[in-house]
Amino acid sequence: MNTHLLQTSNAASECNACNDAFHATGSTIDLPIGAHLVTQRNGYEHHGIYVGNGRVVHYAGFASSAHRGPVEEVELSRFAAGHPLSVRATPSARYAGDEAVLRARSRLGENHYRLLTNNCEHFCAWCLLGESRSEQVHCCLRHPRAGMRALVCLVKAFVESGVRHGGVAAQLA
Repeated sequence: MNTHLLQTSNAASECNACNDAFHATGSTIDLPIGAHLVTQRNGYEHHGIYVGNGRVVHYAGFASSAHRGPVEEVELSRFAAGHPLSVRATPSARYAGDEAVLRARSRLGENHYRLLTNNCEHFCAWCLLGESRSEQVHCCLRHPRAGMRALVCLVKAFVESGVRHGGVAAQLA
């Protein structure tokens, strides 16, 4: 995948990515509207669409809790959740800029997250390409060992989230 890492720390820096289309300076980042954003999590990537004014539309899924979350619009810092942020180039995008943003916002509130068939990466692909797909899922299905590692990481994150939020049993009830 063609992904460019952005600096999101408070140190002043500049990223040479996508022909210098965006720069990180302090805690503000100039990102193109409709950009496909990715944050690296423990064992997987979380995806969203940048909609401007420091906000991202994403399928919350299990990104921040053991409860499945809907498509929502959040602050960039909440989306990144302290993880490194990057922009994934989509040169074959059918929808870009404001059109991609309109598509992302058209699904706000949708709550049909499914890890293998309707996750945050499927959502971003649909916003930009018009088709729902996930390279992470395809990779895990093609390479069972990678799939098992991802599954172990997801279970571990799920258990840790349950511990932080009152126990896994309470989350499942």
